[in-house]
Parts: sequence; C-alpha cells; structure tokens
Amino acid sequence: MDAFYASCELLRYPQLKGMPVVIGGGRRKEDDLLGKLQAAYPEDEWTEETIGERLDRIPVDFFPRLNGYTGRGVITTATYAARQFGVGSAMGLMKAAKLCPQAIMLPVDFERYRHFSRTFKNIITEIAPVMQDRGVDEVYIDFTNVPGGQREGGRVLARLIQKSIFEATGLTCSVGVAPNKLIAKMASEFNKPNGISVVHEADLQTLIWPLACRKINGVGPKADEKLKGFGIHAIGDLAARELPWLMANFGKSYGAWLHEAAWGRDDRPVETESEPVSMSRETTFERDLHAVRDRAELGAIFTRLCEQVAADLQRKGYEGKTIGIKLRYDNFQSVTRDQSLSDSTADAKRIRQVAGQCLKRVQLERRIRLLGVRVGSLVKAGGKPALNQNVLAQETGLGLQGQLLFTDD
Repeated sequence: MDAFYASCELLRYPQLKGMPVVIGGGRRKEDDLLGKLQAAYPEDEWTEETIGERLDRIPVDFFPRLNGYTGRGVITTATYAARQFGVGSAMGLMKAAKLCPQAIMLPVDFERYRHFSRTFKNIITEIAPVMQDRGVDEVYIDFTNVPGGQREGGRVLARLIQKSIFEATGLTCSVGVAPNKLIAKMASEFNKPNGISVVHEADLQTLIWPLACRKINGVGPKADEKLKGFGIHAIGDLAARELPWLMANFGKSYGAWLHEAAWGRDDRPVETESEPVSMSRETTFERDLHAVRDRAELGAIFTRLCEQVAADLQRKGYEGKTIGIKLRYDNFQSVTRDQSLSDSTADAKRIRQVAGQCLKRVQLERRIRLLGVRVGSLVKAGGKPALNQNVLAQETGLGLQGQLLFTDD
C-alpha cells in the first residue's frame, strides 16, 4: 500500500492532500482539533455522527506543525510530499522538524489502519486466494492459477486489484510482478505511488543489476557497508563475485544466499499460513530513566510490558520457552539478554520473574531510553510447536515474502 498510514489519514482529512504530513508520536488525541472545529462552527449541532462527517472542514491552520517540536517521538510514515524533504519512516520527529518544519504532524491511529488493512486483504483474496500476509500494509500473492492472471504478464490482474481496492477504500497500492518473491519485492518500488512494474527473467541485467545492493530484501546496513568495503555497490557488482569468495567473506550460508539473490534466484513459495516465532513489546521513554533514581517508574513500565506480552500471547493462543529483554542506553547502545525455560508459559508473573533475572545480567549504570520484553520459541498453547520460518529467513533476517507485493515504502 502507498504510504499506508498517511493515506488512511488523508481519507479522513482530504484538505491535507498534497501537503507534507508525518504520522508519529503518541496515539490519537483528537480533542484539541475537535474543540477548534466546534469553536469555528458554533452554530452547528454536534453529535458523534456529525463530528466524523465534518473532519474535512477543519482548516489547515488548525493542525499542529513539526516546527519547534521537542520530544522523543519517531515517524511511523510520511506522505510523499514530506519524503521529498528527506523525511522518512523511523526518523526522529526532532530531526524531521529541522528538515521540514512546515510539515503537519498527526498521531497514529492503529485501529483505523487495521480496519483498512483487513479490507484490502479481503478484496485481494476474493480475486486471488493464494495470499501471504506480510503485515498491516503489504501482502504477496501467487496468481499462477488465477483465471486470466497471466494476461499481459500479470498487468491485467494487477490493474484489477488496484481498481478494486481503490473503489472500496479510496487507497492506492503499487504492484511488483516477477517470477519470484525476491524480484517482486524490488519491482514493487519501481513506480510508486499507484504503479505497476513487471520484471521478467530476461530483465535481470537491465533492471536489477544497476540497483544498489541495499535494495535486496535481506541486505541490511551492516552487510551493505561490508559489501561497499569490497567495492561492491550495485547488485551487478555482487553478481560478478564468485560463490567461493562470497562464502569465504560472508559465511557459508549468507554468502551462498547473496550469490543466489544477485542472480535473481528465489524458490520460496507463497505461504498462506505461517506462525510467529516470537512476540515482544517495547517502549521508548519521554526522558532517559535511571535504574536507581527512577526505579519505581521503570519497575511499573517493566511490569506493564510483561503484562502486555502475556496478553498478546494469550489472545493469540501461544506460549513461549525463551524470555528476553532489550535495553537501549542514552548513548544509543543496545543490549539484549534472554533465558530459556524447561516449559512454555504465557503467564505475566512468570514472564516478569524471568525477564527480571535477565535484567540482572546487564549493566545499569547508564540511563535507559528504551526497554523491551520478548517471548520466543513459541508453541501453540497446549499443542505443538509453532511452524518455523524457513532456514534462509532465520539465517539472513529475512521475513517471508511472496511473488506479488503491495508495500508502504
């Protein structure tokens, strides 16, 4: 989906279309905007129904701007108008305020985004049932056996899906069509927003090899820096390296995967069902906290995170045998610790106890800016172990992908 969260907000506030808008910070609080709206139209009768119908009447000047923002918030996504200023996902709002002070800032509304997520996925499965869920804003489908799916190399089906989603939601998506998941991921980004890109096997050298290695889903910042250190910048450079050299310098498994990826090879199927391997909760504090001087506040937050993870596990029917914690200090250094149990659990008190033992194994002299709790090695509650991700995903950090991709980036 194209700039999914931002696009969902623009449906609510169409007066912001074409403007730089960032979504981030805390959860939605509309009271201030609604108060201004009611003050601007005191003669109107205000009910829950009419409020929702009149949000498009809120003057643009009523919306908060990034200018002067001070806080610890992070951008979830941004409109394409904001991205032209170098603003993007995962960027701190304070940094974004320097790059684009005139940008409008909206808080997140996950309930709304989940609603539209379910809607567009239901539309897709009605057209092409073999769909792999890749999160709130993207999916992959295998359209091999969809009647008419191969017409114009998949373009006809892609246009049908785009049209159906737009008519039902008002949202646009970009589609990458390719022989496998790996190439489809890259192709989906060629013509954003609302674009369709078809890449055939014969297009590898002309369309894929000129791209930066970072465009390969599974080549992270550290691997990219290492590749650049060897003078490997483009995917074509990577393809020119021999397999033994890659395995010697990047490890047997990852080196072999890099070689296959550079040559556009990927035989992973679209998986309609997959199980999570872990669940976690984390939070970044409004101010850095000290383990001793802010012990009570940290303890309360820690307990809440454990309770939230336990609630997630119980709601989805899982238990876990590995419990871990994550800390990020005020110098942005991160540490993790975990501990394995002999039996699985989804009990908040047990998770809190074991996570607390993990905390005793880290240095707590520095102030802390982020705290997280994770439960891994999941099994179905009272049942068999959760399905493992494939070996490649475990070794490279890749998530499962698919042949036809709709993405937010």
